[in-house]
This record gives sequence, C-alpha cells and structure tokens, in this order.
Amino acid sequence: MMTARKNIFLKKRILIYGLGKSGISTFKFLKKKADVYLYDDNQKINQKIINLNQLLKLEFDRIIISPGINILDCKLSKFLKKNFSKIYTDLDVFYSFYGNKSITITGSNGKSTTAKILYDVLVDQNRDARLVGNIGNPVLSEKKISKKTFFVIEASSYQLDYSKIFSTKYGVILNISADHIERHRSLTNYVNAKFKLLDSQTRQSFAYVKENDKQIAKRLKKSKFKQKIYTVDTSSINKTLNQLNNKYFSSEGNKENLSFVLKIASKLKLNNTKLIKTLNNFKGLDYRQQIIFNNKDLTIINDSKSTSFASSENILKNNDNIYWILGGIPKKGDKLKLSKKECKNFKAYLFGKYHKQFKKIIGNKIKLKKFKNLKEILNEVFSDIKKQKFKKNTIFFSPAGASFDSFKNFEDRGNYFNQLIKKFINAR
Repeated sequence: MMTARKNIFLKKRILIYGLGKSGISTFKFLKKKADVYLYDDNQKINQKIINLNQLLKLEFDRIIISPGINILDCKLSKFLKKNFSKIYTDLDVFYSFYGNKSITITGSNGKSTTAKILYDVLVDQNRDARLVGNIGNPVLSEKKISKKTFFVIEASSYQLDYSKIFSTKYGVILNISADHIERHRSLTNYVNAKFKLLDSQTRQSFAYVKENDKQIAKRLKKSKFKQKIYTVDTSSINKTLNQLNNKYFSSEGNKENLSFVLKIASKLKLNNTKLIKTLNNFKGLDYRQQIIFNNKDLTIINDSKSTSFASSENILKNNDNIYWILGGIPKKGDKLKLSKKECKNFKAYLFGKYHKQFKKIIGNKIKLKKFKNLKEILNEVFSDIKKQKFKKNTIFFSPAGASFDSFKNFEDRGNYFNQLIKKFINAR
C-alpha cells in the first residue's frame, strides 16, 4: 500500500551515497520510481557506481545518505556540505510513501530490546507488524504492505540527525546519556538529534519519554511540542511484574524497557492476557544482558552490545559479587556515574589496549586489573571465584566500549565470549 502523499522522491534525480544494507534497499525501492545514481567510498563494492568526476558534474534533486557516513569525514564531504539541504535518509523515503504508521524507538540504551518486545506483542495480538531499522530489515525492504501494516522502527541518532521530513505516529525516547559524541561533536547536538523524533511529530501523534531523565527533562523545557507527551515512570510496574515469571525483567534496564511497552500497549488497547503471555515467553536478544549460563552458584551474562558505561550500570549497582569484564574502545565524553561506595559490589577486569583511557574515566572508584585478552581474564575470574567462595556469583561481560579494536562488531565479540565460556564451563 503506497501513497504519493508528501512525496518528494518520485521522478527525481537521486544520488544514494553509502551502499550498505539500507543503501541497497533504498536503491531497490526507488530504481523504478526515480532516476537513481549510486556511490560508495569503497570503489570495489559489487554495484554499478557512478564515476566521481561525473558525480560532481551532475545536479541532483535529492541525496540519500547512509547513517554510517559522517559528512564531516568522508570522500564527498565538500560536496555534501554544499548540498546539505538536499540530504535525506531512507526514513524520509519511507515516510513519503507510507506516512507515519509507525512506532519509532530511540534512546541511548535499550532500543533493540524494546523494539523487539513491542514487535512480539503486536504479532501475538494478530497485528501485521514489521520490525525494521537498526534491529531488523531496512525500512524499505518490506514487501506486501497494506493499510493495516504497522512498523516498529529502531532509529539511531545518526538516522534522525540526517532526516528532514520523517514523522512517526508514536515516538519513543527511552533515555539519554552521553554517546556518539565523537560524531555529534557535543552532548547538546546528540540530544537534539534524538529529539528530532519528537520535533517532527504532529498534533495527532503521541510521544513517550522517560521520567526523571536529566537530559530529556532539560530538552522538554526548551521547546513547545504539538503532540501529547507521556512521561514513563519506570518504577510503577510492580503490579505487572507480579504477574510475570520471567527473570529477564529483573534487571533495572529491562524493567525500564518493559515500562515503555506497557504504556504503549495500554494506548493501543491490547489484550492484557495475551500481553502477559508474550512477556513471559520473551527470551531477550543475543548479547544484550543475555543470560548464557545459570545455576545455583553462578550466573554468566553476555552484554557485548554494551558500548557505554550507562548501559552497564543498572546491573552493576543492583547486584552483589559481580566480576565485571570490560574493554574495547571507550567513547568520548563517557562517564561512570556510580559512586565509589556503589562500586564496592564488584571487581573489574579490563582487556585491550585502551586501559589508560578507561582508567581516566573510572578514576579511583574501582581497582582495575588489566589483561591482554578475554581468555586471560576468564582464567583470573574463575580463579578468583574459587578463592572467594560466595554462595552466588555473577560474571558480567559488559565491555562499555566499542568492539572495533579487536572484533568486526559486537556480535562477533559476543560470539567469541560465548565460545570461551563453553570451554571454561566444560573444563570445570
């Protein structure tokens, strides 16, 4: 089901810059609807790419840029700055053809998990739901769209920052903490990118934001919004938790995700019995606070997706006898908000070459043991567990840093950790 309402892409000359998943899906979607040209910094990519000299001679109506491209640091940087008003994203294309029939979720932590829970809930309520964006398929890759199709979109700050016309029926900002500052150049710019989701909504839209979030509250005071805004109190779900038999929702981070799901489910008037059943069956996503081993003595959590301290803190401050494994590339502007007293509940083990940067962020709050790699750390951790003889221990792999120093991505890092754990558990 398509509509040409507000459409600014039909029969236009369009350059698609960046040929990852979203770029290719955008090309396939638009190739019969517009005059489309392709370009990527990687000239060896398996697509028919326009020659750079030819590109610079042409006048484009629209430029659709992949979120991973930083216009301040790429081959077409000068060209993009000159043509900034023409830059759009696949979210803009999606909106031009399908309108605002979506729940769009952003935030510093918990986006993927919240999107997946909402998607599962909608499917189990017999809705034609599609999970798209960062977590699933690109938004333009879905087929057989009807009037009843509803999209659950996970949107990054990069996508929102570049988008110009995208608007969503339901906008969700889960939380905001310092992230991607190296790209956005300041916390204010990062917050503003997230808030483009709310800034673009209409009077007929609805927004959901975390209550008592410092950055969100500060930004809400600055602007007047057209839509109804619901603040979500993440401590008001005890009644629902009593109906659940799912350990996944015991952590503070996942309680927060659940709070948003329940608020939106109420607005959508979903069947509560089916909702509880879905939540009880939810297994969580790989490498996102994923429990990979659990017995009466030991729990092992793989949270490889963690690339900031904020994403690790909820579990650290609410549990005892934790052996925290961290490392990777720390993010610019990141901070450990836990007090020195709160840090007494765990020991910390650091891998990789960025130990000086991590030490600077952490200060004297924690005594860090540093190691070359994860295998060395696990040898030490299992040895320490034997010495301590606590009744219950938790190994928490939550790196609080990007994975690109040693791994392709967080999935590669998470899978490697899982394989190591299998060997250690079998050897015990």
